[in-house]
Amino acid sequence: MTPPATLGDLRRAIASGSWPHRSVRDELRSNLIERLRTGQPLFPGVIGYDDTVVPQIVNAILSKHNFILLGLRGQAKTRLLRALTSLLDSHIAVIPGCEIHDDPLAPVCGPCQDRVAVEGDALPVAWRTAERRYVEKLATPDVTIADLIGDVDPIKAARSGFELGDARTMHYGLLPRANRGIFAVNELPDLAGKVQVGLFNILQEGDVQIKGYPVRLPLDLVLVFSANPEDYTARGKIITPLKDRIGSEIRTHYPQTRGDAVAITAQEAWTDRPARIPVDVPAYIREVVEEIAFQARQDSKVDHRSGVSQRLSITALENVVSNAERRAAVCAEAVVVPRVSDVYASLPALTGKIELEYEGELKGAEVVARELVRSAVASVFDGYASGANLKPVIAWFDQGGVLDASDTTAADELLASIAPIQGFDELLARLGVTASASPYGRASLADFVLEGLCAMKKISRSEEGRMEASPHERKARPRRDNRQHDIQAMLEEDEDEPESSGSKGRKKYYN
Repeated sequence: MTPPATLGDLRRAIASGSWPHRSVRDELRSNLIERLRTGQPLFPGVIGYDDTVVPQIVNAILSKHNFILLGLRGQAKTRLLRALTSLLDSHIAVIPGCEIHDDPLAPVCGPCQDRVAVEGDALPVAWRTAERRYVEKLATPDVTIADLIGDVDPIKAARSGFELGDARTMHYGLLPRANRGIFAVNELPDLAGKVQVGLFNILQEGDVQIKGYPVRLPLDLVLVFSANPEDYTARGKIITPLKDRIGSEIRTHYPQTRGDAVAITAQEAWTDRPARIPVDVPAYIREVVEEIAFQARQDSKVDHRSGVSQRLSITALENVVSNAERRAAVCAEAVVVPRVSDVYASLPALTGKIELEYEGELKGAEVVARELVRSAVASVFDGYASGANLKPVIAWFDQGGVLDASDTTAADELLASIAPIQGFDELLARLGVTASASPYGRASLADFVLEGLCAMKKISRSEEGRMEASPHERKARPRRDNRQHDIQAMLEEDEDEPESSGSKGRKKYYN
């Protein structure tokens, strides 16, 4: 349908019912009800809130409330607020040239009222899209009433001959310019108290005092906020009268399941690289990356009040893929397949995303991050290896087996180094990889097994990637076996290399 071009056309279209005319709150409410009836997704791209946060937002919109989203960092608060534009009409009629996008049928500013009175039905009508009807402001302590509401412009008053208290003498701020749309304020507690007073006054009563002059601005808009609940005491607070005028307070949260977290990171992380070498990220790598965030959120060395943002998982996975890309380029591999050892290479993406308690500060961010990775690997590996026979692999290391593997070890080299380990191929098959599978995928899964055993302290791993029997496991061997081993070693030494009288110490032997 072609939009009306003049005020007269608009009036006839509204009278015939072919074009809607309603307030912003009615607009959001009607479009939301239509989506609920048709089963369309309300907030595409927002995962894990279907049964918790989204129903509360729906109730707030149906109740025509202004609302606030309270939650720690990285909980999709801003994404939710910006998604509200999808519930607006695709276009609305405005008076062309008006700074506050006045309604041609009910203008509130003086110049637009004069234009309607003079031009009547011949007044041209402009159209404003839904995306342009969303205005967002990040609250900072230096924001003033002039920034948000506006200020009296004495030059405009002098030129026009109006009183300073007349709305027509104002230079409009962000809030009036969001008229007939949605105005969002992020980090609301950072606003000074007097600015918050200006907000609730203009919303509730429709007027505000600027430099002692009362200015009435009956705006049509929905005001939404976001805030971190810990900021109430850290940097400021929401004044009680403003909280009282916010209709609904809605709490957000981090992903409650590993599956939701994996889906969010897969959606947000840049892993589909524009390169000739394809990237294949195994499911267990994605789970390990997500489990790091879950472990951090419950670790006593991490500040829970600050929260652990979902951005930790997103940036960590990007670094993991990048490290795998680096290895594939150096080793001339045909496919980029990340390994668990690449997760340890992503520590720079982890340390900046966690705030530490005093105990964590004493240990250091990198040490805490390594412990979190180790705990995550152990948790995920325990789920994958449940019921698998790990004893032959552990026994190989206990008998003196040593393996060198780092995040730069080529797939063929890694597979060759695990070939002597009895039972390793059966273990890989148990975990879902056959002999005919890609060598890069087999190497990644082999690395997962080795790192999993290290994380569970069945074997040990040095910083350089050297893997050998765990000191704990060596101490746990029966003392009798140790004596037999020492005696056998001495006998072999006497037979093969007789010790000279001046020799000091003995050569070490391994099974």
